[in-house]
Amino acid sequence: MQVHAQPDVRRERIDPPPPGKSDFNGQTGGRSDPGLSGKSVRESVTGTEKSLKAYMPTDGFFWRRRLRLVQRRTLWCPTWLGAFCVALFSIAPPVWWFCCGESFLSLSERRPAEVLVVEGWIGRDGVRAAAREFVEHGYRYVVAAGGVTTAERWEGGGWSYAEGAEHELIRSGVPADRIIVATARSTERQRTFESAVAVRRTLQAEGIHPKALNVFTWGPHARRSRLVFAKVESPDTNVGVVSWVPSTYDAVPWWQSSDRAKELLTETAGYLYEALLDSGRGSAGILKNPL
Repeated sequence: MQVHAQPDVRRERIDPPPPGKSDFNGQTGGRSDPGLSGKSVRESVTGTEKSLKAYMPTDGFFWRRRLRLVQRRTLWCPTWLGAFCVALFSIAPPVWWFCCGESFLSLSERRPAEVLVVEGWIGRDGVRAAAREFVEHGYRYVVAAGGVTTAERWEGGGWSYAEGAEHELIRSGVPADRIIVATARSTERQRTFESAVAVRRTLQAEGIHPKALNVFTWGPHARRSRLVFAKVESPDTNVGVVSWVPSTYDAVPWWQSSDRAKELLTETAGYLYEALLDSGRGSAGILKNPL
């Protein structure tokens, strides 16, 4: 019996091509699909690129996107605690001013002074009260200050507040040799500033250089008056203020009186103007322009 030897058929191992080199199908390293030729792969890639380009927006589309009326953005909202803090800091100042604004502006801080300055525009009753202040606190001089009068708080207008205050002080028993008249120039704005300038120049002309003085003025105007006089007077002069209102002034709250409400709003704006925007007014500017 003859036995034929079977041929030794061995399966050859085919290693994948290294990366970057293509095999006989035109594919790069890795597993190859024997059902795809190099040409068919390239055609499928080209068709995919064309389909992607068909769905990509053009330049005109991007231009229209820039003209959109609405767009989506991330919105930050406060927490309950944050909302409470915002509401507190927004509401608290107006509420405080509504309750305490008038008393805050109606400041009275006397200094141990030898000179009392009376703003004549406060009216006859106010000047009489200033005469009592002069006698009770032992001042050496009283300065009657002011410009041209109006009918407000006086029976008539057209004359000097300072002269009217002088006559009223004499009628109230103040010796004439203790009264100094400081007439301010006629102006419709910055009248308190002009009165302060007139007072300083008049005291300098009289050779009086007080270490302290008190300004006697109308209620809510007091804090602004002290601020203005402190800017005008010498830095060595300590400025105090005495706020005066009629005895019937506190009979009703300010919000029940249209005049007092208007006055509070006016004085609030005036005080903020002086405190924040003094326009460079001060002692140095006064000394550069003497009379």
